[in-house]
Amino acid sequence: MAVDYTVIVIYLLGMLAMGWWGMRRAKSKSEFLVAGRRLGPWFYSGTMAAIVLGGASTIGGVGLGYQYGLSGAWMVFTIGLGILALSIFFSARIARLKVYTVSEMLDLRYGGKAGVISGVVMWAYTLMLAVTSTIAYATIFDVLFSVDRTVAIVLGGTIVVAYSTLGGMWAITLTDMVQFVVKTIGVLLLLLPIAVIKAGGFSEMKAKLPTEYFDPLGIGGETIFTYVLIYTFGMLIGQDIWQRVFTARSDKVARYGGAVAGTYCLVYAIAGAVIGTAAKVMYPDLASADAAFATIVKDELPMGVRGLVLAAALAAVMSTSSGALIACATVANNDIWSRLRGVVKPGAAGDEPHDEVKGNRLFILIMGVAVIVVAIALNDVVQALTVAYNLLVGGLLVPILGGLLWRRGTSQGALASVVAGGLSVIGLMWHYGILANQPIYYGLLTSLAVYVVVSLATPPTDATVLAAWRERLAGRAGDADDADAAPLTSA
Repeated sequence: MAVDYTVIVIYLLGMLAMGWWGMRRAKSKSEFLVAGRRLGPWFYSGTMAAIVLGGASTIGGVGLGYQYGLSGAWMVFTIGLGILALSIFFSARIARLKVYTVSEMLDLRYGGKAGVISGVVMWAYTLMLAVTSTIAYATIFDVLFSVDRTVAIVLGGTIVVAYSTLGGMWAITLTDMVQFVVKTIGVLLLLLPIAVIKAGGFSEMKAKLPTEYFDPLGIGGETIFTYVLIYTFGMLIGQDIWQRVFTARSDKVARYGGAVAGTYCLVYAIAGAVIGTAAKVMYPDLASADAAFATIVKDELPMGVRGLVLAAALAAVMSTSSGALIACATVANNDIWSRLRGVVKPGAAGDEPHDEVKGNRLFILIMGVAVIVVAIALNDVVQALTVAYNLLVGGLLVPILGGLLWRRGTSQGALASVVAGGLSVIGLMWHYGILANQPIYYGLLTSLAVYVVVSLATPPTDATVLAAWRERLAGRAGDADDADAAPLTSA
């Protein structure tokens, strides 16, 4: 294992070094939070794929393949569909807005009356996403070093907090690119073919497993539909995803680079399911499906390769964790704390008159410590993540997409939709159970009905607000902090 440990240690030290390098580039709010809005197609595609393909997509995706066969790909597949839909239909408009958060977009569209409430919902989602990603370190470090769960969370979380705090989005972008390469080599090019070969090939897999393991819909139509509602729609509106869209240097990069990332996610989904199916052939009686990834890596891969594949799993977790952390800190600072203090007027997108980089760096540190503490205290990852996505989609999907697609939507309709959808989801989770499908179904319907009814019952949005909104959508107005940013030609 000495070679494997060396590979992992070099990888972790490299992450910290990139954080230090990113610190030297992050000299303004735009550079720190959205990498100067100047990522080219290669950097953009890699970082977008890295943020969405985390520990749940890697370890969890293989686990679903172990449990359901090829249809276990649907969870990650719906994530890829969400990135494709976002990139093709919405990303160009989102990139042209030149904002930093989803709540700022809502303020622009509805006249500065939706920011704090939507910010609280988005903050809760990004916090839980960062927490669940951080908990995943315990699984990986236990396989690597057999360390205590708390030590593993502190170790992995501290590294992510360190490079994120130092370099902001520049550091995260650079580490994401490394993580994207490591995941591609470790999972797609090494683990996938080795797993299939060790299982005896596809013919042997079909001979040893029930036929439903090779049914594309074997996981169940209702489950697939729920995945679409939660993950496909969740990709359309999450701050962690939008903050990546804000880094594109043009709307064309956002559209086509995102489409490449979405397609990569579809391939990754199928690969994870195939690896899990192969693991079922080799280890039919594992106590937990989520142990399939670690087991096949530990027992079947040669020295050195094993270290690289474990580094790939670590990369997957770190990319999601760092992206969720900076999103959480950005929302906490820009949408909640600054507004409550009156530093920024609602709807303003310009810079505050104090050191923005220092303030945002401090919030990443604070949120990072909070994430580590909550991760240590929390045990049920699935329930925490389900609550986060239910609140996000049930509370914010309708007012966000309504603002982008329906001119008649009003601020009163948006606020009522957020409140009604959020409360409905919470109440229904209490009634049916956190993991039930009904909360997201009925919560979304409630949010939509309230949005339409209240919007039609209240006066239309002021014409000057809509005019300013159209100017932003057309790319004719934006953040002054971006004016001096030069294109990143190397990307």
